Parts: sequence; C-alpha cells; structure tokens
Amino acid sequence: MLSVRNLIDTTSLTADDITQILDTAQSFAEVNSRAIKKVPALRGRTIVNLFLEPSTRTRSSFELAEKRLSADSLNMGGSTSSVVKGESLVDTIKTIAAMNVDMFVCRARFAGTPALIARSTDARVINAGDGKHQHPTQALLDLYTIRETFGRLDGLKVAIVGDLIHSRVVGSLAPALKTMGADVTLVGPPTYQIVDPGWYGCAQTSDFDSVIGDMDVVYMLRVQLERMEGAAIPSRREYNRLFGLDAERAARMKPGAIICHPGPMNRGMEIEAEAADAPNSKVLDQVNAGVAVRMAAMYLLLGGEDDGVSY
Repeated sequence: MLSVRNLIDTTSLTADDITQILDTAQSFAEVNSRAIKKVPALRGRTIVNLFLEPSTRTRSSFELAEKRLSADSLNMGGSTSSVVKGESLVDTIKTIAAMNVDMFVCRARFAGTPALIARSTDARVINAGDGKHQHPTQALLDLYTIRETFGRLDGLKVAIVGDLIHSRVVGSLAPALKTMGADVTLVGPPTYQIVDPGWYGCAQTSDFDSVIGDMDVVYMLRVQLERMEGAAIPSRREYNRLFGLDAERAARMKPGAIICHPGPMNRGMEIEAEAADAPNSKVLDQVNAGVAVRMAAMYLLLGGEDDGVSY
C-alpha cells in the first residue's frame, strides 16, 4: 500500500509510492484499451468531485476514471455548493462526509484547500490542483508518459521551460522527478523564475538555447495568463522568440528526446504547431495516461492491493 493516506502533494511520496502508482497505472492502461472499459475495482465506493475552480481536462479525466472503476460519483462545483450561501468550506465538507462518502477529489483556486479538507474528514482526499501550489496527478501522469517512452526515469535530463512561478507543474513535477533520480533544469525569463530553485534541487537559467540540446525531455509550460498578478513580459512575440519551442529549436533537440506540455497549449506563444504536432510530441499521450494514473491513485488510496490489478 502507499505510505500516504491522501494525495495532497508529490513531496510526500516516496520513490516506492511513485513506482507503485505507475506500475498499477500500467495495468489500468490495458483496461482502457478494451472494448468494455470498466472493472468492478471500486464498486460501492462513493467519490465526491469538488471542483471549486473551472477545469475541463482534469475533471473529465477523474470522472472517466471513476466510471471505469465502477465507483459512484457526485459532482459539485463552486457555484452549486453551500459555500456561495455563506457556509464555510469546512462545514460543507463535514456535511457531505456525514453521508459516508469515501473520497474527495478537490480542485481549488487557493493553495492549501485540499489539505484543509483532509484535516476535516476521515475520507481520502486527492488534490486535483490547488492554486500555484501542487497538481500531483498531473505530475504522476507526466512521469508515466516519460517512463513509458524511456523505460526509466533515473538519470534522465529534463528541462521545465516557461512560466515557472505561476505553474503548479513545477511544484509537483520537479520534486517528483528528483525523487525518481532525474536531473531537472528550470528555464524561464527572470520575471517568471522561482526564488529558491535550490529548494527543489534544480538548476535554473534564462538561456533556453544553452540547454535544449542536452535534454531528454523538454517540458513546455503554459503561460498562466490568468495568474499573472502583475508579472510581465515585454510581449507575446518576445516571449515566443526567447522561450518558445518552434521548429528550429525542436530540430536541435538530441535524437530520441521528447516534447511534453500539460495543456491547454497557447500555440504561437510557448509552443509552435510544428513542435506541438511533431512525431516526438507526447502531449496526447499525457492526456491518455491521465485516466489510467488517476484510476491507479484512487484504487490504491481506497484499499487496492500492492501487487497491482488484474481483471
């Protein structure tokens, strides 16, 4: 079983935890390739999807994962919860938990919301993205995609490029990669760099061209236009010139290197169509991996067996 009760962040996961989730996800990937994509692994379990921030990809992925595990699910958004009527989030969670639900999947605008929920209920909790803090299942599906490509994570060189300070990908993927033995370099304009890259054990640079040829994985971040809060770049064109992945930069990647992106993509800003749609782009593989990885996380947190799953 996993060493954690809830999946709030990747910094709490051991290398064994991550390996177990990825191995279990491989079993569920086979289920997802069948004509009938459903197993009774979580039959009778109830999962509440509490999405207090808009989401399409993550929410759809969790809902599909729950259906394919045969779980019962309840979907709640910020505009439909009692929070808008003045009730505190804690009271809302306690009220729902009193109905004997087994798990909350929470997406929130503010960092720390899933951790608050975990302290307020005995149900298991998965963080589906909280502010600029963490998005652990995104990091896990990224690890899954990379491992499926290379057969390993240890020793790989990964560049995470772009809007570092506003991205929860950095907060979850960088430490997870380090836990698994990868070498991570953060790349971004000075106004988007993190204050203490040493905390993640990563190097940081503003010179994309100096590192791209050495990387096994070039992970392009979406520019978080909705989270800017005053941080500035000269222009979209200037950002694209210095930090965008175009055909010319992609051609300088070493043989066998891959391109990743968490989506949705700002084409023409952080990535050009030639790179996004290139044969070595793993963007759609990441989306596909999301369902299997989220199935694995929910299955293991709710009592799945150590030795994987077979149906």
